[in-house]
Amino acid sequence: MKNYKAIIFDLGGVILNIDYLLTINEFKKLGIENASDFYSKKMQSPIFDKIEVGAINPKAFMKALEKECNNASGEQVENAWNAMLLDLPKNRLDLIKKLKNKYKIFLLSNTNEIHIQAFKNKIGEKTWIEFSALFDKIYLSFEVGFRKPDKGAFKIILEENSLKPNEVFFIDDSPQHIETAKKLGISCYYLIRRGRYYYCFP
Repeated sequence: MKNYKAIIFDLGGVILNIDYLLTINEFKKLGIENASDFYSKKMQSPIFDKIEVGAINPKAFMKALEKECNNASGEQVENAWNAMLLDLPKNRLDLIKKLKNKYKIFLLSNTNEIHIQAFKNKIGEKTWIEFSALFDKIYLSFEVGFRKPDKGAFKIILEENSLKPNEVFFIDDSPQHIETAKKLGISCYYLIRRGRYYYCFP
């Protein structure tokens, strides 16, 4: 790659395999009508934006979801919400580890406290520690208060790490996120879904 100093990775759909349809189908089973309109990659209820920028806490978020379901338990609703989280291929982590020798590596993810805790539980404490160590810093939307495609999500990384946009390469699977990054002058690679999962690396 040309004279880049840093690479920003998205998490879900780039490093972690995810399948939004699994959560949508689980929501349907719990009685949520028009589940694909209620939550999907392209369109979702405002409550999902709120949890992803820390505007509501996990307890309030879960209570709101339970109200949309037909007498489902809190555990059922949480399991449905986490159903989209799949595997974390080791070869992707190995490649990032190699890139770390040459570039600053950052993670920028639209996510929420519930998913991050489920992700930690899924991969285990040891793997989570190893995963976290791959990045110079991890930026999670619910912690920083910005979610892509908000320009603020990118600017916070640039400003905190004294980086110019033309020194950064960004990898994401959402065209609207790519569009914002490009407008800021960041070089990008847009990942397109292939089959059931999202793939970045072989």
